[in-house]
Amino acid sequence: MSFDLPELDREKTKDAVESALLKYRMFKTIDVDEREAKVTASLSDMPRGQTNVTSDQTGDIAAYNIDAPAARKAYCEKVERAVKRLHPKERMLIQERYMKEDYVFDYVIYTQIMGISEGTYYKYRWKAFYKLALILNIAITKNNE
Repeated sequence: MSFDLPELDREKTKDAVESALLKYRMFKTIDVDEREAKVTASLSDMPRGQTNVTSDQTGDIAAYNIDAPAARKAYCEKVERAVKRLHPKERMLIQERYMKEDYVFDYVIYTQIMGISEGTYYKYRWKAFYKLALILNIAITKNNE
């Protein structure tokens, strides 16, 4: 019995992983504004009729205020667990380049932080992206047509 790793479309997989890491960074740095119930009624020229739908504005707002932050937290924890499973050099690359609040250029990472060549940096980055794509289930395989 053999298990072959899938051959991924490099560009599409890279874009998917980078967008997942950008989403992570946005969730970590931007807080959710809590919604509040309206206190005054809104004026409308249209007569209101029965729609057979009960509206619970307060309940909807409470559910949003609980569910939205919980979903963001769960997503961030999922990405953090995936990154923790990487090789230490790959983990450092991803954390320094994509998971910190400040945007850092690639050349700063490989020259000043990691002290490696540009080619080695991009090899580590592709290996990290490959693993993250499989772990996060966002891998895009090549179509054999």
